[in-house]
Amino acid sequence: MKSSAFTIKAFGAYVILTGITLLLAPNLLLGMFGFAETGEIWVRVLGALAGVVGYYYWAAGAADARAFFEASIVGRMLFCAACVGIVLLAGAPWMLILFGVIDVAGAAWTFSALRNEKRAV
Repeated sequence: MKSSAFTIKAFGAYVILTGITLLLAPNLLLGMFGFAETGEIWVRVLGALAGVVGYYYWAAGAADARAFFEASIVGRMLFCAACVGIVLLAGAPWMLILFGVIDVAGAAWTFSALRNEKRAV
């Protein structure tokens, strides 16, 4: 397996685990990041959606879908920007930015792996 595919599958596993936690025990994850407990159904809906998106990452990594790898770099950076915007403009707790930082770190890892693979060719 190529290194870039591994980065995508690893990120997919992270998103799947985050999704499962939000779906089954949302207040566990929310509490770890300083968010108030909630009984709102939408956080579980977000967990289900995250689980599906994580599966897409896993499947794309398994298929070595390079176009997806490249698109995911931009998408993960946009997600970080959205997290920062939500904190600055909507008053969300600053810890939300940590989710975006994880995405940027994953994007940088994938970018680096893709660049190294292109050099090796």
